[in-house]
Parts: sequence; structure tokens; C-alpha cells
Amino acid sequence: MSYLDHIKSCNDFSTEGHLPFLVEGELIGWAKNDFVEALKSFSSVFHISPNQINFNPILTTAESRTQAITPVIESLYKKGIIQSWVDEIYAITNVFGDAPFFHMERAAVAYFGVRSYGVHMNGLVQKEDGIYIWIARRTKDKPFWPGKLDQIVAGGQPAGMSLIENLIKESAEEANISKEVSKHAKLVSEIHYLGKNKLKKSPDDSVNNMLGMNSDTLFNYDLWLPEDFVPKNTDGEVDEFMLMPLEEMAALTDTTDEFKNNCNLVNIDLLLRQGMIDKSHPDYDQIKQQLYASAKLQ
Repeated sequence: MSYLDHIKSCNDFSTEGHLPFLVEGELIGWAKNDFVEALKSFSSVFHISPNQINFNPILTTAESRTQAITPVIESLYKKGIIQSWVDEIYAITNVFGDAPFFHMERAAVAYFGVRSYGVHMNGLVQKEDGIYIWIARRTKDKPFWPGKLDQIVAGGQPAGMSLIENLIKESAEEANISKEVSKHAKLVSEIHYLGKNKLKKSPDDSVNNMLGMNSDTLFNYDLWLPEDFVPKNTDGEVDEFMLMPLEEMAALTDTTDEFKNNCNLVNIDLLLRQGMIDKSHPDYDQIKQQLYASAKLQ
């Protein structure tokens, strides 16, 4: 593995075997053909042609689309086609903050291949001998990416919350960081990627055959923590926290696949901003160009 390998791995989407999903003539996602077949029984909600998926044209508002698609998702979950349930609602847009096309259960996003948003936070500590970073290890019974390394705090962006409100909530739940501390986190970067969906329930499981495109935007924060702070997980999703020199995190990212795939992108962004990946690196230009590409649907 290498920095560039991780970036390419998150940006490897191909439209082959997928059908575009449009709303009001705007492309919002790509659904895998197998999943499209499951949608065909909901003809009152979707109009499916050989070339694209559209909502029934009578569904002209975000509210009506939401009301129509919600029982579809619930039915597909009960049938085992959608294999998990988060009970968290996402606003579906192509640009964060725009008026949503509709709202949907988070677990269904990966199947329709629509864009999702998330917050990731680097927990940083300045010591006399350099910069250290807190790293979380996901629990082995997490439904996806079990046992992988992660940022100290990360989470999907639910509808109806600002980014900083969500980060404060996730910080309390995942690392027992108080609002008085987490509110000082700084938004430092934004990363978009467009890849094949690689959600796995365990290292031995194959990728769900109906998962569509992985279209994500990550909003990345830095929070400088005092040397005596020790995170504590409160939601049962982290097995352990480790404080390591930034150089160690860099080596793990560059040479292993120990981190959850999109967490590698956040690591690389941090290393670029800290000057630990600089022009002396043979892939520097490619790393910067590919990491910060817009990853627009087409």
C-alpha cells in the first residue's frame, strides 16, 4: 500500500453495471443493476427505463418523495435486501447545505449511490518531542470495518444538524470530549471521493452485491487537546484509543491497510497540512491533485 494507493482505492467507481438515478433531471446517484431489479416492484414510486431511474413525476416535492421512498426502504429492509438499519435520517443533496431532493434512512444511501456527508476529527497533542495523534480502534463487532483504525471522532451527518453540532455530539459519544472542549475544533478541509462501495461486515465477507456507488464528502476538523486528556468511549463503538507520534500514524497509513479506507484520506490531508508529505515525496503532486479532486457525478 501507499498514500496514492489509498486515494485511488476510494476513487475507483465505474458506471458499468449501474443505472443513473435522477431527480428533476439532475444526476444524484448510481444504483447497481441487481438493486434496480428490486426497485421495479415499486412502480408507483419509481419510473425505471433501460437508461435511468426517476421518481414518479407526480412526486414533485421533497416531502412527497420522502413519504414515497420511506416505505420502500422499510420493505426492502424487512426482505433482507437492505441489510442494516441505522435509524438516522440523511438529507439527499449534491451540494451540502442545498435544499434536499428528499430525505432517507442512512442505511439505504449506499444502495442508491447518493452522496453522503460526514465529519472526521483529528485529536492532536503537542508535546516537547513533536505532534501526537489519538487513534481509535473500532470494535470487532462493528457492523462495518470491524477492528480497523479510525480517527478519534467520526460520524455521518444527519439531517437537521449543523456540522459543529454533529461534531460536538459525536465527540461526547465516541470519546467523552465535553462541549466546552470540542466546540474549539476547527474545520480545516473538505474531501470528496467516488468509489466502489466496500462495506464489509467482517474481513472474510464479500461486498454486498447490491451496494451501489460510494459518494462521500468528508468535513475534517483539527482539535488540539491537552497532554493530560485521555479519551473514553461511551457508545460502545471503540475498543481502544492509542496516542501515537504523527510519524507512526504516517507510516501505518503509507504501508498498511490498518485504517478504515476513508480514514486514510483524512490522515493524508493532515500529513500534507503538517508538511510531513511535501515536495520531496515522489508522488506529491499526484497525491495533492487526486486527494482534493472534486469527484463530481457524471
